[in-house]
Amino acid sequence: PNNFPSKSPPCISYITHLSKLRKCPSPLTLTAMTAAATETDVSLRRRSNTLNGNNTNGVAIDGTLDDNNRRIGDTNTQMEISAKKTDNGYANGVGGGGWRSKASFMTWTARDVIYVARYHWIPCMFAAGLLFFMGVEYTLQMIPARSEPFDLGFVVTRSLNRVLASSPDLNTVLAALNTVFVGMQTTYIVWTWLVEGRARATISALFMFTCRGILGYSTQLPLPQDFLGSGVDFPVGNVSFFLFFSGHVAGSMIASLDMRRMQRLRLAMVFDILNVLQSIRLLGTRGHYTIDLAVGVGAGILFDSLAGKYEEMMSKRHLGTGFSLISKDSLVN
Repeated sequence: PNNFPSKSPPCISYITHLSKLRKCPSPLTLTAMTAAATETDVSLRRRSNTLNGNNTNGVAIDGTLDDNNRRIGDTNTQMEISAKKTDNGYANGVGGGGWRSKASFMTWTARDVIYVARYHWIPCMFAAGLLFFMGVEYTLQMIPARSEPFDLGFVVTRSLNRVLASSPDLNTVLAALNTVFVGMQTTYIVWTWLVEGRARATISALFMFTCRGILGYSTQLPLPQDFLGSGVDFPVGNVSFFLFFSGHVAGSMIASLDMRRMQRLRLAMVFDILNVLQSIRLLGTRGHYTIDLAVGVGAGILFDSLAGKYEEMMSKRHLGTGFSLISKDSLVN
């Protein structure tokens, strides 16, 4: 301070950066500092509400007085900083409160319930479905051990089964068309890898058929009594096959998802329509249970997602080289 001219204002020792500069602030600097301090004081003040008596006490800062002229700070802290909500439902109470739990539902209001019902109606429908099928499951009469399994899809397609049973030629034509559709799926999936150089659909198909083989062998379901086979149906030749789950449906889903990723929307729509018709035919011929077809849809989506995660993992592991099922380097070496 002795190095400053006598006309200069006294230095403010508690400003760290000013003490390093060793010069006094100008009037403009002092004005800016005052405004910043005011903003800091306002931002640290607590909002007025009924819980704190409509007071807006400031944050405890070394002997500062609150609105009631009481000392707050290290010696007598009266304020509690509002706890921030976290995803696990806990709140962090600062100012002597420590960690304290607060259930999320305790903060819900009627307005929140209306908002959820209006903008999140799909989960609400599934919640209603949960309650409904809990009642169905716990009051349902179980199928006896020696009885034929009950399948709602078989009930719906009972008339189609009768038509195909009475018209073997029609059954053969539909089986041949279904085999052509399976060939279309296979061709597209292999094409994306060998020609376009995109391996995701091929990898997902490999994942899917391997898992299908494990599950199909683990639980071998009985062939339905009204099964209508055909020598031209895939697999061709009336050979044995796994019922759970449907590789026809899962393979079609994998191809359709890849088409949508590549913006081949019309082709994807054609595959989806053919997949629905294929499912109806499989139910009508008793080639699959309903659960086989439903799980086939989910399996196609699941293994496509897993293949995408595999590609992402491998691309991170080989940064800068890019991911390819068969890279140029491996062909050279």
